[in-house]
Amino acid sequence: MLSSRMMLILQELMAAKTTVTSNDLADRIGVTPRTIRNDIKELNGILLQSGGFIEAKRGIGYELVIENNKTFKAFLQNMTQKSNASMLPSSPEERVIYIVRMLLLNNGYIKLDDMADELYISKSTLQNDLIGVKKILTKFNLKLISKPYHGVKIIGEEMSVRFCLSEYLFNREEMLIDMQKQADFILPQGDINKIYTIILKEVKASRIEMSDIALNNLCIHIAIACKRIREENYVQLAPEDFAGIHTQTEYKVAKGIVTQIENALHVSFPKTEIAYIAIHLLGTKKIAKINVNPEEFESFVESDLRSAIKEFIHKVDEHLKLHLINDHELFIALGLHLQPTLNRLRYGMNMRNPMLDEIKTKYPLAFDAAILAREVFNKRLAIDIDEDEVGYIALHISVAMLRQKMQQDIKRCIIVCATGVGSAMLLKYRLQSKYPNQLQVVDTTDFYRLNEISLKGIDFIITTVPMERKLAVPIIYVNTILGAEDLRKIEDYLKNRTENKIDFLKEELIFLQKDLPTKEATIQYLVEKVVTAGYVDGSFGASVLKREELSPTSFGNLVAIPHPMEPYTTETFWTICTLKKPIDWEGSHVQFVCLLSIGKNNTSDLKLMYDYLIEIIENKRKVNQLLRCEERDELIETINAML
Repeated sequence: MLSSRMMLILQELMAAKTTVTSNDLADRIGVTPRTIRNDIKELNGILLQSGGFIEAKRGIGYELVIENNKTFKAFLQNMTQKSNASMLPSSPEERVIYIVRMLLLNNGYIKLDDMADELYISKSTLQNDLIGVKKILTKFNLKLISKPYHGVKIIGEEMSVRFCLSEYLFNREEMLIDMQKQADFILPQGDINKIYTIILKEVKASRIEMSDIALNNLCIHIAIACKRIREENYVQLAPEDFAGIHTQTEYKVAKGIVTQIENALHVSFPKTEIAYIAIHLLGTKKIAKINVNPEEFESFVESDLRSAIKEFIHKVDEHLKLHLINDHELFIALGLHLQPTLNRLRYGMNMRNPMLDEIKTKYPLAFDAAILAREVFNKRLAIDIDEDEVGYIALHISVAMLRQKMQQDIKRCIIVCATGVGSAMLLKYRLQSKYPNQLQVVDTTDFYRLNEISLKGIDFIITTVPMERKLAVPIIYVNTILGAEDLRKIEDYLKNRTENKIDFLKEELIFLQKDLPTKEATIQYLVEKVVTAGYVDGSFGASVLKREELSPTSFGNLVAIPHPMEPYTTETFWTICTLKKPIDWEGSHVQFVCLLSIGKNNTSDLKLMYDYLIEIIENKRKVNQLLRCEERDELIETINAML
């Protein structure tokens, strides 16, 4: 039986036109080269009986050799038919999720022996995996109980079971493409399509505004409800939990949806289930337009929430110096987004965010700002905001930051060109078309006329003529026909980059190829190094761990960027650590750790630093280059070449 990882290795080798190294396979699949070598050894034992084998060419890589096409083709067909086998998890983290799904989809007990047999693991390995399963279930106030001779099953409130189903049966990334198709774990695709069509028809007729994500989420929730009701598991809401719901427009819409679903899918919904759907609708409705007048805004967004948003934005400015306190558009956007969110969270309803991982990776500064909303809304409104909601808030912060960037003054320059008006104008229009919102060419001139032009209000000079004399503004020398290096020099200036791109790196705070077993041990090791070096005091570590508790700082591509809740030092700098082996970081594999110490005063410095980090962490090839570094100067040189 092939594990999912072996299937991936086989797919990579089948698709390859030349040999593939263990390092390349490790990069693509997200494991170590040693794991690849071990898997290939095991995979070869199966392939040798199936018409082929994997040839290892010393110093070159691996190549799939097919000796008997007919036998190998039959083997592939057999593997495809055994789709469940190809989906079997191959790591402890994958197994934990698989077991959670298995338990959620089974209405009764499952014997541990049966579970171990299905996963091809020992009973002792399964017992270790169940520790992780219990940890996940605790987040949803669910328990795993056991019964002699019967096995284990999940117990807890029905609404909690459904939230857990919603979270662990659907893939975030695929949700962006088509969330409905994933729901066939719950119901046949034809039934899912019927539910979606009914919802869409009713919300349109009632003029309830919903986003595509909210619409698909509701479809999934109703599909789960249908499955659970057929298994005689019902949501139990106390009367006070849905007091006033019956008078809401959303209840009438929910009733219309339920009536049609009952007829189409032959399932009977009790009144509490209708109220459950109404609460979901209440928590997803939105005002279709952003340009609302003050009266309409205040009638939609309650006063306590408006006060909480003001406090949150003030806190963001206080901690991160983003200067958003006077951004009225941000205030309005957050109010319109958070009011329905508040309605939903009061009933404990979750809204999955399919963009969460991408938001955390691409907008880390905005995500850190949004994290501050948790404390404010908990204190002000007694509401707990989860990571998914933080991600949505981070998007609004990102928009505000982009809007602020676009409103900043455009850089003004003069072009000095010795080869005539035609060349100067070509240079001018090339630059203005490439940087329309960043650069304004005020004038073009010959070198000998430069002393006749006032440099007042000019940020810099772009020249094709080498200049020896110093002027009151910076001078950038370029070729008349702009090349890549010329554009890089101009972009460095526009983005306030210095010639030394590694200002954030300190050589004494680089630690390579360390053997640290856990996330906690890694953070403790780095914090001790920074404290010992005299950059921060002992409270720094507690703040880093507090931030980590709110949301893991692993960003994919084997990278984690732990940092404190608030700025601790005057300057911003990195403490880098690479590990010999990847470690588990709340479900993600991590081997490159960058501990940030965020500066208190220089906001542009902070934005630039995050730009540099994103350039690195988004590119798996760059990360792997850094992981191979064995000397500090080699890592510094590698980073400098990347940016």
